Amino acid sequence: QMQLVESGGGSVQAGDSLRLSCAASGRAFSGYVMAWFRQAPGKGREFVSAITWNGGSTYNADAVKGRFTISRDIANYVVYLQMNSLKPEDTAVYYCAAKRFPPLDRTRWFVDSTYDSWGQGTQVTVSS
Repeated sequence: QMQLVESGGGSVQAGDSLRLSCAASGRAFSGYVMAWFRQAPGKGREFVSAITWNGGSTYNADAVKGRFTISRDIANYVVYLQMNSLKPEDTAVYYCAAKRFPPLDRTRWFVDSTYDSWGQGTQVTVSS
């Protein structure tokens, strides 16, 4: 399994930006898909974005398309989530997740049970 540590959360105003970081460590990174999920109070964990470690292909939830960008720094083993034009409904704990050799059915990449490595989460609060 991969060890993941998130950082970069905070409290901001609507319209502001934040960049979350997920520092990854482990034996090998080839074949991984890395993802961000979020969980708002009283709700289940929701898919946000995913990126393949090898090719850098990205996938985003409709709720964040055009506002959030996922990227990775291969040299430093970090995955980022750049969040722009933040809205109060983006308020949640954001989690980084990883899965080596993910399912071929990519719709399963949007489901939290697919992933077997998780960080501790970082709080993002957006006020209006």
